[in-house]
Amino acid sequence: MSLTSSTPFLQHARANNYCVGAFNVHTLEMLQAVVEAAAETESPLILQSTVGTVKHLGPEYIAAAAQTAAKLHNIPIALHLDHCTDFALIVRCIRAGYTSVMIDASQSPFEENVQQTLKVVEVANAAGVNVEAELGKVGGVEDDIVVGEEDASLADPEECRLFVEQTGVHTLAPAIGTAHGIYKGDPNIDFERIGQIAAKVSVPLVLHGGSGIPDEQVRRCIDLGMSKMNVATELRIAFSNAIKAVFNANPDENDPRKYMIPAKDALRKLAIEKMTLCGSIGRAKSAL
Repeated sequence: MSLTSSTPFLQHARANNYCVGAFNVHTLEMLQAVVEAAAETESPLILQSTVGTVKHLGPEYIAAAAQTAAKLHNIPIALHLDHCTDFALIVRCIRAGYTSVMIDASQSPFEENVQQTLKVVEVANAAGVNVEAELGKVGGVEDDIVVGEEDASLADPEECRLFVEQTGVHTLAPAIGTAHGIYKGDPNIDFERIGQIAAKVSVPLVLHGGSGIPDEQVRRCIDLGMSKMNVATELRIAFSNAIKAVFNANPDENDPRKYMIPAKDALRKLAIEKMTLCGSIGRAKSAL
């Protein structure tokens, strides 16, 4: 297969009350690990890269690796650019082969967010690419985007309806009380708000800040209409801890294969846990 837009399988997820895991990867080994997890469990998959990772590796390299993974496995795989505020970079990623992009204009007033999103939707539609946008402000740190607790704000359900209507955006990430990074305490998720938003918009909803949310809360979010869950920080921690364990046992190790293989294995196991939680196991063929 080739990389595909995430739009059809996210719509399938929403219609069938499950969620697709979207995993931020920063190295080839991380990409391989989550792809192998998806292939093993026959799950649809969204590979994500942050703006920082795109600048570090180059979108062409990332897209080529993701395209290779898609050709090796008969499962739907999308490649998504996460939290981007730069229109030129969004266009470059689409040209490189990304099949999903996020325009994050949530720091701007509503009307400006609409206009920036519209501009991206017009370009993406011509290429058959999914567009994700955000309403409200999700707290925490995502690359260079920093939103303090005092500045975080929840999405208004009626504004969500108007936003989707005015932009034609394919997926929506409403701020509902989650945060990027690892939570210091339990997340303060507004479940009633999720239900209200889901009742007003038909597009798949995206749960940002998926690392560290208790399993029962994730399941409740999915039941209420969340169709995509972003996971980043937990992946980095699992991957890094496995590498640290190798060096703790053997400080003089200098063969990358000796620490990348256990890191990949740790990440693959975690990805399978997240796919199981999302309910996407065995959904690959029906989502095609």
